[in-house]
Amino acid sequence: MSYNVNRSVMDAFYRYKMPKIMAKVEGKGNGIKTVVVNMVDVAKALGRPPTYPCKYFGCELGAQTQFDTKNDRYIVNGSHDAAKLQDLLDGFIKRFVLCPECENPETVLFPNEKKGIIKQSCKACGYQGMLDMRHKLTTYILKNHPDTKPNQPGTALTKRKERSKKAENGQKDSLRPNSPRADKSDASDDNMNGDADDLDDDWSLDVSEAAMKERQRGLTAGVKNLTVSNDIEKTQSERLEVFFEYCKAKKEEGLLRPGAEVAVFKDIAGEAERLEIKENKAVMVLVELLLDDNIIKQIPQYRILLLLFTHGNPKSQKYFIGAVEKLIELNKDSLLSKVPVIFKAMYDHDVIEEEVLLDWGKKVSKKYVSKETAAEIHAKAQPFLKWLQEAEEEETTEEEEDDGDVEVNVEFDARALNQSLKEQEAKLAADTKPVVAEAPKINGSGEDQADDGDDDDDDDSDLDIDNL
Repeated sequence: MSYNVNRSVMDAFYRYKMPKIMAKVEGKGNGIKTVVVNMVDVAKALGRPPTYPCKYFGCELGAQTQFDTKNDRYIVNGSHDAAKLQDLLDGFIKRFVLCPECENPETVLFPNEKKGIIKQSCKACGYQGMLDMRHKLTTYILKNHPDTKPNQPGTALTKRKERSKKAENGQKDSLRPNSPRADKSDASDDNMNGDADDLDDDWSLDVSEAAMKERQRGLTAGVKNLTVSNDIEKTQSERLEVFFEYCKAKKEEGLLRPGAEVAVFKDIAGEAERLEIKENKAVMVLVELLLDDNIIKQIPQYRILLLLFTHGNPKSQKYFIGAVEKLIELNKDSLLSKVPVIFKAMYDHDVIEEEVLLDWGKKVSKKYVSKETAAEIHAKAQPFLKWLQEAEEEETTEEEEDDGDVEVNVEFDARALNQSLKEQEAKLAADTKPVVAEAPKINGSGEDQADDGDDDDDDDSDLDIDNL
């Protein structure tokens, strides 16, 4: 049985068709799950990867999803009937498949992860526009482009013995034990034919946690993003501990250090986003791991990393201040006197915004440190907070003065509308009539007569014609 892709269209001859969703519930108890049997066929009819609608189901139902692309198994945790999934699919089609102009399902998506946008182009009518980025699925699409091939093989998990024709004939290979192509088992095994146990050992797969993490580094981008992780199901405290161990390993490897590559900082931010703690307390882990009593110099050194967590995120900025308060409490002797300088460093390097700092200064909180310590920190920070407040008031006053100057300079004379053009020209000529300056008085010697303060200026004997 098949449906119209746009099920609001009742035309029986509508040419865009899709198969009806077939769902199968497996397991019981906490392990119950729903397998969308024909997810690949449905997605093919929509022109989208099968992971997209399956992930959409997970977002709408608040359930975890699993993808086994090799066996075409697409799973949504929990028990869900096919009719419910079919109704949810209509929402996916409306948001991510149909053209907003012609409502035909002939659109193509062009994600731009760098800009954080997804462009949409319609082959039927030529429409081009942006997708609404408010749905959670858009984040997944940005990281998993439609042309990503999750089945593309990554690094091989096992190594097979290299056998030359000499080895097949019972003769030793000429490879040196230290050669890059030499296998350790070949160098240590005198019997080139080997036995069954040796072959089994070569093909064995280490399933320890450390080995699994090491192999995950070699996966392609598509497979790595589709890998199912149990970390999301853990509590926030447990996820923070996972993030701490991740950052600690980076630091021990020498990758997480002052002046490190931006790619390392982005990887750390990506791990926090994967664990869904980036906008919460992840920044407190960074303060605990990276900052110490030399915090004033360390803030500019780790500025880029800190901005990835705090920029435009007041909630994360408050967590950062709380972590700094705790750091000051632990290093009270050396840091308490430097509180104004520490807060100014956070402000100057844009790690904390002005509004957040002023809001923090209004109330003494004992959420992260004792009330006595919090009061001491606030008292030490008062000079900085006062300077910040005065700077804000001065800026506001200057803006008001600038606005007032504009209003004063702009004048309008309504009477000018009732005057004719000739009257206005005559008035202008009268206003601009030149004023003739009075000639200076000259005495007999030809020099300017000094003003002796007399008010009588009508004396005609000031000018002696005979002496000229």
